[in-house]
Amino acid sequence: MPAVTALPDLTPLPDAALVEHVLAGNHAAFAVLMRRYNRMLYRTTRSILRDDGEAEDAVQDAYVLAYRALDRFRGDAKMSTWLTRIAVNAAVSRLRKRSRRAEIIALDSELGADLPEPEATMEDDDMQQPDIQLMRAQARELIQRKIDALPESFRTVFVLRAVEEMSVEEVAAALAIPEATVRTRHFRARSMLRESLSRELDIALEDAFSFDGERCDRIVAAVLARLPHETIGTFDVNHEEGETL
Repeated sequence: MPAVTALPDLTPLPDAALVEHVLAGNHAAFAVLMRRYNRMLYRTTRSILRDDGEAEDAVQDAYVLAYRALDRFRGDAKMSTWLTRIAVNAAVSRLRKRSRRAEIIALDSELGADLPEPEATMEDDDMQQPDIQLMRAQARELIQRKIDALPESFRTVFVLRAVEEMSVEEVAAALAIPEATVRTRHFRARSMLRESLSRELDIALEDAFSFDGERCDRIVAAVLARLPHETIGTFDVNHEEGETL
């Protein structure tokens, strides 16, 4: 029986080497590239679209476009920057289509049309203990909600700089904007987020160490249960327990 030759592990290869493999017809190499940049591109497209399903579709569109144009990639820019630029364009294209679709839906609504609304879901898998998992999920949801509330131009820059940790130069190249604009938008986005989260924290602090509900009832019941055994006027709050006047 002939020996089976194991396929080489392409994961450690740099981007340029993977591109050569893809151009030679190796789809496995393109799969490695996709896994390498999936999260970055998803975060980018979602920062623009604010919809999980559409963001995933935009990432797929970007990869298809990148695959078709891979023979024109010369390595002048980093692969991450090149792919991000394509993903941004794919997301913006979907955003424009969504706007046109919204206009059509609005017109149909005036005519009495009953159109279904899109659904969006996001799954999260955290291996921590349930209480910690819940707190992290709530914190993550709050942060994502606040990021989603940022103006689009600030939101995308913030995600690329703060979440993906791309350099100012890389973000500027990916979004085709001046580096000074990247710095300004990132600073403004951070300030807006800090202010928004601070307001949420102030509200949360008002409810911290709550003493209502079951705990309050328990204390009241325990004290009331002791009162028949206590005599008013036999204890001075300024003396130690057990001392009598």
